[in-house]
Amino acid sequence: MIVLSFSLVLFSHPWKPGHYVIIDTDGGIDDMKAISMLLASPDVRVLAITVSPGVLDVPTAYRKVKSLLNSYYHEGIPVGVFRGSDYISPGFKTAMNTSWGSEEGLNSENAPEADSVINDMLTHESTKISFICLGSLYAVYDASGSLPIFKKKVKEIIWSSPGPDEKDGFNYNIDRKSASRVLREDIPVRMVEGSGDEIFYNKYLRDQLSEVPTVYANKILSFLLSGAAADHPYSLEGKDEMSVLYLHFPGLFTTNTTGKNTVSTPRNLDSLRIRTVQILAGRTVAKNQVIKEFPVDPSFYFTDIEPSVTAIITKYGMDEWTSGVIANELHRHLGIFAIIGVKMGIRAREYYDTGVDEFKTLSQAGSTPPLSCMNDGLQVSTGSTPGHGLLTVDNDSPVGPSAEFTYMDRKIRLTLKPELAKKILGELKEINYVYGLDSNIYWELVRKSTIKYWLDLDRHKIFNIEEIR
Repeated sequence: MIVLSFSLVLFSHPWKPGHYVIIDTDGGIDDMKAISMLLASPDVRVLAITVSPGVLDVPTAYRKVKSLLNSYYHEGIPVGVFRGSDYISPGFKTAMNTSWGSEEGLNSENAPEADSVINDMLTHESTKISFICLGSLYAVYDASGSLPIFKKKVKEIIWSSPGPDEKDGFNYNIDRKSASRVLREDIPVRMVEGSGDEIFYNKYLRDQLSEVPTVYANKILSFLLSGAAADHPYSLEGKDEMSVLYLHFPGLFTTNTTGKNTVSTPRNLDSLRIRTVQILAGRTVAKNQVIKEFPVDPSFYFTDIEPSVTAIITKYGMDEWTSGVIANELHRHLGIFAIIGVKMGIRAREYYDTGVDEFKTLSQAGSTPPLSCMNDGLQVSTGSTPGHGLLTVDNDSPVGPSAEFTYMDRKIRLTLKPELAKKILGELKEINYVYGLDSNIYWELVRKSTIKYWLDLDRHKIFNIEEIR
């Protein structure tokens, strides 16, 4: 009975991440790598990112962060800025010139205050969080002093720093006053050292990353091989990334305790390189519930879809592929709007950077085919199923290929672009008119069209996204 109880706890909510985090960054070149690793891990939920001065000034660092999130299509992760620090950034040239993404049209003038963002996240998330500081401890000092909820909901500070006695460390010297005070307060500080002067991103690790088909690995590899930081020795060292590795694998560090605080040092860089690949590949939790691995061999699938398998996976990733396969098996035939529902759900999860079963979905596709077929794709790709009480179909409002997604008291609406919806509905209507729903030819043509649209429709281009609140 004890074993059974343990198993139920272990498997009852497999998609609930082990770590909820808020990140504070000062725009250093190692911050981009660390943030990308945190975003890549399905065992971490990045609730928000705040920007404080350090390597870069706040406006510049803000543009870096927003451009990075936009490049990953994680536009819905809130970014707040600290405007009250007196620290004047040295504006390191390499960091200034390093591209995290397109900064066109981005500025911090209308960015929300960091304290407001932190307060919102701590209010709406029930799980205690880890606050990860990739620069100074100014963010912790400011938020803990102005937000009563901070000390109640933050369980630990993870600080990229060699320790309290290393007074010449850059992150310590950005704001000595904040560091001294935070280290004396109640929330434990986990200080994590970097890899030292040894090259962390050696040829082995770079070769391994080249085999990882994720946008996060591709971004870091591109950063290492080209651009402003490529020739900078600091970019090949493991600095802030060690904080991410410590969060996932503390056993790979030697940890010394000083009161309530700890200092952790990397123990085996070879093991940490392997774990870096694991994180960037998104292999920090089991993604399936019944099968260990989802088949990617094209010969596993029916002949008509076999030629498109590898291309769909390469273009849109395993998440869309597996969701599409399961949705169509659930749907009992290949359906265009089932696939559109899959693409819409994956896009909404990208926007918020969530796993499955983490937000509510209100579908406006109604209950009449072919539009209602979208509901099967939505529930598979988001985990917002009727059984979880997270999927509702709105039959009162005008029906259309649209859905609303609510997460952390924020809501967005995704709608299939009108010209595309008109085209697809017109095609289905014409096939129905000529052959009728009872004809095998109808379903064969729908199947053929579904495969084509699955391959051709890029989920990043086919939806209008509207922020409702």
